[in-house]
Amino acid sequence: MKIGIVCYPTFGGSGVVATELGKGLAKVGHEVHFITYKQPMRLDFFSENLFYHEVDIKSYPLFEFAPYELALASKMVSVVKYERLDLLHVHYAIPHASSAYMAKQILRTEGIHIPIVTTLHGTDITLVGKDPSYEPVVTFSINESDGVTAVSADLRKETYAYFDIKREIDVIPNFIDLDRFKKQRKEHFKKAICPNDEKLLVHTSNFRKVKRVEDVIQVFFEVRKTMPAKLLLVGDGPERDRMERLCRTLGVCDDVRFLGKLDAVEEVLSVADLFLMPSEKESFGLAALEAMACEVPVLSSNAGGIPELNVDGVTGFVCEIGNVADLTEKAKIILADENLQGFKDRALARAKEFDIAQILPMYEAYYKKTIDTVMSGV
Repeated sequence: MKIGIVCYPTFGGSGVVATELGKGLAKVGHEVHFITYKQPMRLDFFSENLFYHEVDIKSYPLFEFAPYELALASKMVSVVKYERLDLLHVHYAIPHASSAYMAKQILRTEGIHIPIVTTLHGTDITLVGKDPSYEPVVTFSINESDGVTAVSADLRKETYAYFDIKREIDVIPNFIDLDRFKKQRKEHFKKAICPNDEKLLVHTSNFRKVKRVEDVIQVFFEVRKTMPAKLLLVGDGPERDRMERLCRTLGVCDDVRFLGKLDAVEEVLSVADLFLMPSEKESFGLAALEAMACEVPVLSSNAGGIPELNVDGVTGFVCEIGNVADLTEKAKIILADENLQGFKDRALARAKEFDIAQILPMYEAYYKKTIDTVMSGV
């Protein structure tokens, strides 16, 4: 198949999943065309089956803001026509699904019928999509897509609850490339961070309030009272300054490192003993899956789709949002010497269920079904 993929080319979950999906499809022989305003962060290797088409966003004095949606729709039309695509797969409803609808209508006037698959990832539904300024467009775009998938059952449920959706939404979960995300031999790195064999806790996020990084630091503060420990915080965002001040207030600065944005996060995860994800909202928890693939147990909230991934008492623990006391007690259980290796082994076993080799055929089958349905109606 010739597949066009539209996504945000960033470190965010939807962009990562879309890019890794495209790379996986190319690897098994499909021709994949990325259509974005800059090269996706994870599109980092050459393949004869991978192509990148940049959306040219021109600025004109007439417009206070450049009309990205129109430029994107025009680029989709061009790529579909000249590359003879079989299907467009757009990730994140806003504005990709609405732009795809526009492109589809333009192409239809030229006798070209292009199937559109929309994948919902999370905040496009749970946060931005609920805004009255966007809700009608989101609802319309989802209903006008030829196929719709969500990355978790919880996200599908929330989409039906908040939008008047007439179309069936299929759940195809996020996935992991176990060739990349696996425990690496980084003993020298671990020794540099934890010279006295301290337990190493890790959190990665975009440091927004919904990620509850403050809970991460508070849990670490309490755990550190009963066992030697270090904390690595990966990522950056609006809450970082406040979190640095909190570390100074608690007097834990010597044992906490802010590493900023890292692409090779698997190297950090390879030396971790516990991954913390106390989020208020999380449609799936891709960062937790990456940790589990590196043999790191997960301590998480029960937000969104996380419980569908992190099996309570097996791969880690799931706690109520904001319950720092419970998170702390469960962290101590996981980190106990007699328990830790078992949690690590079970985390890896669970991650293997989400190997891209297991999920990729689900997308291929869904593409084929969507194409057949659209073409049978032409």
